[in-house]
Amino acid sequence: MIQIHASCVAIDGAGLLLRGPSGCGKSDLALRLLDAGAALVADDRVDLTHGEDAALLAAAPPALAGLLEVRGLGVLAVPHLSPTPIRLLVDLVPAGQVERLPLPRHAMLHGVRLPCLSLAPFHASAPAALRLAMRTLAADGPLVPGEPAWAMACHATGVRQ
Repeated sequence: MIQIHASCVAIDGAGLLLRGPSGCGKSDLALRLLDAGAALVADDRVDLTHGEDAALLAAAPPALAGLLEVRGLGVLAVPHLSPTPIRLLVDLVPAGQVERLPLPRHAMLHGVRLPCLSLAPFHASAPAALRLAMRTLAADGPLVPGEPAWAMACHATGVRQ
């Protein structure tokens, strides 16, 4: 088991791990995802373990289970799930660093290869974009260029592959 500085929510039982430096918006984005129907797994610190079938599981450390920091309100108790298999890793970055049409990216985390996106946490569409990404992954759909949905999007927008 390792512990990392991150937040994690679950959408339809699949974990969405939000990572970035302190103050970058992890808890704020987690709160907005909770408001949109996600469930809290862990906030601020996430314990990672290996589950069955080489899945990477996220859980809250016992002392932080069910707690979410909400700036201006404090630390609040909310319902939570644990442990949850991680399906998507999201690196939170400033808006100017988000690519419009990114190339495919995966990251290794605790020995497990995960699809990875970079996103600006305070962008108004961030929660909706992440819910869409999770639904796409749940349907075994592509999040990477060169696959059918990417080709259709490129054709529709006039972007060359």
